[in-house]
Amino acid sequence: MRIISGNHRGKKINAPEGLPVRPTTDMAKESLFNILNNYFFFDNIRVLDLFAGTGNISYEFAARGALSVLSVDIHQQCVQFMNRTANALQFENMRAVKADALSYIGHCMQQFNVIFADPPYDWEQYDKIPELVFGQQLLLPDGFLVIEHPHTQRFDTLPHFFQHRSYGKVNFSFFAENL
Repeated sequence: MRIISGNHRGKKINAPEGLPVRPTTDMAKESLFNILNNYFFFDNIRVLDLFAGTGNISYEFAARGALSVLSVDIHQQCVQFMNRTANALQFENMRAVKADALSYIGHCMQQFNVIFADPPYDWEQYDKIPELVFGQQLLLPDGFLVIEHPHTQRFDTLPHFFQHRSYGKVNFSFFAENL
């Protein structure tokens, strides 16, 4: 995996073997950030990355100067790897915490401009993410929730859904309060 843009553009990051992850492809990640670039100035946003895994998406936001990036994953090895990598890259705007993503957003008291969620593709609770995010009012005005998911998962009938994009096997669904 590599950082596409920002102050560490082109930096390759090698995750240790055996992490239970499926990093977002570079092509899909670049497309996602091209979309987000049309809506946000990255140096003015707060980001929550759920099911963060290796931190692939978190590093991209941190490298682009996000005010803060909070990465949540349930696997201790992933959290340790993300914190070590953020420290090595001197990302003072990023930290990783060990927690179950749904529990975390169910008790979270902060608000974010962007919430990105990339659960395991065989996960059965995708609909809970937008329900909790909007129920807890975790998005700032004009904020986005972005969920990465398999093509078999559909969100177009849920409240706040506004857009779906597909990049090969990677699918992103976008939600917002005010669109």
